[in-house]
Amino acid sequence: MENTSGVGVLDKITSILGTLEAGPATLAGLVDATGLARPTAHRIAVALEHHRLLGRDLQGRFVLGPRLAELSAAAGEDRLLTAAGSVLTHLRDVTGETAQLYRRQGEVRICVAAVERLFGLRDTVPVGLALPMKVGSAAQVLLAWEEPERLHRGLQGARFTATALSGVRRRGWAQSIGEREPGVASVSAPVRGPSNRVVAAVSVSGPIERLTRHPGTHLSKAVIEAAARLTEALHRP
Repeated sequence: MENTSGVGVLDKITSILGTLEAGPATLAGLVDATGLARPTAHRIAVALEHHRLLGRDLQGRFVLGPRLAELSAAAGEDRLLTAAGSVLTHLRDVTGETAQLYRRQGEVRICVAAVERLFGLRDTVPVGLALPMKVGSAAQVLLAWEEPERLHRGLQGARFTATALSGVRRRGWAQSIGEREPGVASVSAPVRGPSNRVVAAVSVSGPIERLTRHPGTHLSKAVIEAAARLTEALHRP
């Protein structure tokens, strides 16, 4: 095996991942490409599948798993946060409302950037605050494009339904009215990483009396544009 590091199991894992970079492969294909013994290739591939570093396609072949996209997104977090300041400030200025950026971390979402409304009643979400994935428009966005198993699990106990998330995927944005906090409304849109996976949610939020009970009607366009600018920043070489 070429380019060995001296740590045998890591070299074998890298060999398997490198093989699948070219596309799906059966166990026999992994054995042929890596030179690993069949039991060894099977044991490592199944272990990687358990950790979501590998998955299976409809034909049962091994493919690169969703965890790799999540790790890639995390590696690009600095680029996301670098772009977030100006994008959220512009969103705040255009809408007149507080703007936030959320990332999912396990079963919660973390506010990783925020720009507050300059005056008047505002919805303050401190950077670093962890909020549940069961309520709010940002939670809807971060869950709506998940793989079916995680989506189904995420809906258990949520204030929104599978039908609502279907609407989020169709429209490309989500709204919530009093879900996270009574009297507060919000609108969110997805930020996508280089693999097109949703890696963050951009939101604007404020009191229902100002945003109305249909906040998406007048805020979704600006939020979608902000999300598109952040997506573009992550896709730059």
